[in-house]
Amino acid sequence: MRSSETLTLDQVVDTDRYPLSDITSARGQAVVSRARHDLATLGCTVLPDFVRPSLRDVLRQECSAIAPRAHHDVETVNVYNIAVDSELPDGHPGRKTFERGNAFVARDRIPADALIGRLYSDTVFRDFVARCFELPELYELADPLSGLVLNVVAPGMEHPWHFDTNEFTVSMLTQQAQAGGVFEYCPNIRTAQDENFDDVRDVVDGRGERLTRRLPLQPGDLQLFKGRYSLHRVSPVRGEVARHSAIFAYSERPGVIGSVERTRQLFGRVLPEHLAAEGRAVRGDRLLD
Repeated sequence: MRSSETLTLDQVVDTDRYPLSDITSARGQAVVSRARHDLATLGCTVLPDFVRPSLRDVLRQECSAIAPRAHHDVETVNVYNIAVDSELPDGHPGRKTFERGNAFVARDRIPADALIGRLYSDTVFRDFVARCFELPELYELADPLSGLVLNVVAPGMEHPWHFDTNEFTVSMLTQQAQAGGVFEYCPNIRTAQDENFDDVRDVVDGRGERLTRRLPLQPGDLQLFKGRYSLHRVSPVRGEVARHSAIFAYSERPGVIGSVERTRQLFGRVLPEHLAAEGRAVRGDRLLD
């Protein structure tokens, strides 16, 4: 097997199935149309075997090699990622707390020539993702730590129910857990205008089976997801093998850098870029988180 640094995008991605360099062709438009339909109706779409199956072992090995660089922290959280001692009324879903024990490898500790690094920085890949989300353009984050990360969920840990701050998420499973570690989500459980606390409370209290979908994922599958409005989690990982997934973070505008508080939570450190950008974030809605 050739090392990943010598591979072109067409050799990494199954371009017979996903013609990224010819996305305006009939086949390319069919892929984009299906993704848009899934995102509009379910808030999520999966492109199976996006990375060629012959490279699954390379993908897994590269990410397994960098997984020990993750910053680990166990936090008590709620679905809105707000302070757990916030003053909330009785019965509010934000009063339910969970232990979050996942970990992240920051972008500056991921080799640029790794498969996930090459995908993240590729302009053709980024244009394809933008088309699927029906956006005119996407930009790499200017954040030196959180643009591309590897998420590690160790055995015994989970990423409990939560909403994303960003409207969309791009991710790829790189290693399955031995057991558990299933992606579960509640499509469009809230909107920008309505928090729908009743249904959210049912889910976090274990009564939301009717609202919940479970998504079987394989290493190399590309997942596009609207996590701002869909409650979601990774169920507890069991066995002896951690769950690894790459998260490709993009923005609709250039120059985006994460907040000091959130960056320190995720990576255990901040850089001068975060301090300089503090206070410049702009919210697009008035949702709780």
